Amino acid sequence: MGWLSKIFKTSDHKISEGHYHNNHSNYKDDADSYTPSTSGDVWPKSEDEDIDRAIALSLVEENQKGNGVNDYKSQLEEDEQLARAIEQSLIVESPPRPRYGNENMHQPVPLYFPMGYRVCAGCNTEIGYGRYLNCLNTFWHPECFRCRACNLPISDYEFSTSGNYPYHKSCYKESYHPKCDVCKHFIPTNHAGLIEYRAHPFWIQKYCPTHEHDNTPRCCSCERMEPREAGYIGLNDGRKLCLECLDSAIMDTNECQPLYADIQKFYESLNMKLDQQVPLLLVERQALNEAREGEKNGHYHMPETRGLCLSEEQTISSISRRPRLGTGNRAIDMRTQPYKLTRRCDVTAILILFGLPRLLTGSILAHEMMHAWLRLRGYQTLSQDVEEGICQVLAHMWLESELSSASGSNLLSASSSSASYASRKGKSPAFERKLGEFFMHQIESDISPVYGDGFRAGQIAVRKYGLQKTLNHIWMTGTFPF
Repeated sequence: MGWLSKIFKTSDHKISEGHYHNNHSNYKDDADSYTPSTSGDVWPKSEDEDIDRAIALSLVEENQKGNGVNDYKSQLEEDEQLARAIEQSLIVESPPRPRYGNENMHQPVPLYFPMGYRVCAGCNTEIGYGRYLNCLNTFWHPECFRCRACNLPISDYEFSTSGNYPYHKSCYKESYHPKCDVCKHFIPTNHAGLIEYRAHPFWIQKYCPTHEHDNTPRCCSCERMEPREAGYIGLNDGRKLCLECLDSAIMDTNECQPLYADIQKFYESLNMKLDQQVPLLLVERQALNEAREGEKNGHYHMPETRGLCLSEEQTISSISRRPRLGTGNRAIDMRTQPYKLTRRCDVTAILILFGLPRLLTGSILAHEMMHAWLRLRGYQTLSQDVEEGICQVLAHMWLESELSSASGSNLLSASSSSASYASRKGKSPAFERKLGEFFMHQIESDISPVYGDGFRAGQIAVRKYGLQKTLNHIWMTGTFPF
C-alpha cells in the first residue's frame, strides 16, 4: 500500500476568499465572510492509471505468493481503509484568513459524501472527480457558481452573499446598498463603517445627511427634498413646489372659490353654518406675514403660518391672476391687487397662502373657518390649546371626509371643486390620496403643545362625546370635556 504516499504529495488545492454583506438600514459594508475552496484536478489522469496498475500488481503479487484470496471480511476492511484514505486526500482545509473589522468568521464545514456522490448545488448533477468549489457549505461546478443578480459565473477573489445566494460584490452593492433619493449616489458610510442616512417619516425618502445642510430645497407642501434631476417650481415668494403638488395647486383667489363653497357645505352638514359671508383671499407669504403682524389677536403656527382669520380692518394684497411657468421653472406674470377689508362683524377675512395643493388648501381653510365660527358665535376668549385644538379637529375631519367619501379612482370627482380641476388638468388620484393622508399625518403627529397636544385632546373629546356636546362644553367651561 505504499503508493498512497504519492497521491497525498501531488494533491493540489487552491484557496480564494469572499465576503458576506448584511442588509440593514444601518449596517457595515462587509458583515460576514465566506471562503470558497477550489480544488484543482484531484489527481492527474496518469496517476489514475498508476493507481489502477498498483492495485492490479498488488493482486497479482498476492496470487503469486499462493496465499489465496483473503476472506470476505478482511477484504472489505482493506477496501474501506482505501476509500477513507482517498476521501481524506480530497478534503480541502481552509487556511487562516485576515479579519475584516468586527466581522464574524465563517469557516466552510467539510461535507463527507460517499465516493462519486458530490452533487453540484447549481445544476444538481454529480460532480465526479473534476474541478469543483466547496463554499456555502456545499459543492459547485466552477461554471455553476453564478451571481444571483447577473447570472454570470463568479471568479473573483471576493464575493458577497444574501441568504444562500452568491453575488459579485458590485452586483450586491447595486442591489442592496441604499442610494440617496436626492443625489442618486450610494449613501456613504460614516466613521464607524455604518451606512447612515436620513429618511422622511411619511414618504420614506432616503437621503445623505449632508443634504440637510447644503441648501437642498424642500417642497413647501409635501416636504420632500428636491431630487437633482427633477427641478421644483420656484414661486414668487421664495417657496419651492414639487411637480406632483403643483398638479392640484390653487394659485389665485377666484380659483379657490369652489373649494370655499364645498367647505361651507361641509360645515352646514355638521349643523355649523356660518351666518355671515366672510371674504376669502389667497395671498403671498409676505402679505400673509404683514397681515399677521397687524392682527392683535390670534395664534400662529410656526415655523410658517399658512392661513389667517382676520378681525382687524386692513388692506391686503390679494392674488387676482394665477402665475404661469417661465424659464427655469419659475412662476411669472402673477397679478395682485389691493383689497380693503372693512369690519362688519368680528371676522373681516380669511387669508390662505397661495400655491398649495387643493387638499392642503382645504384643510387650512377648514381650520380658519372654525376660528371664524367660534368668533361669530360669541365664544369667549379661549386658551390657545383649546381653540387651535378644536380648529385642527375640524381640519382633520374635513380631510377624513374627503378621503372616505371617494375611492382612489374617483377622489377627484368627489366634490365640485375637484371636478373642476379634473376637467382642466390630468390628475393623479393615487398621489392626491397619498397627499391627503400625509396632511392628516401632519396634524396627528404635530409635536407642538398648542396644535399637537390641543388636537389630540380635542379629538379624544369629540370621539367620546360627539362634536356638538364638545362644543357646548367649551362654550360653558372653555375646556375640553374629559
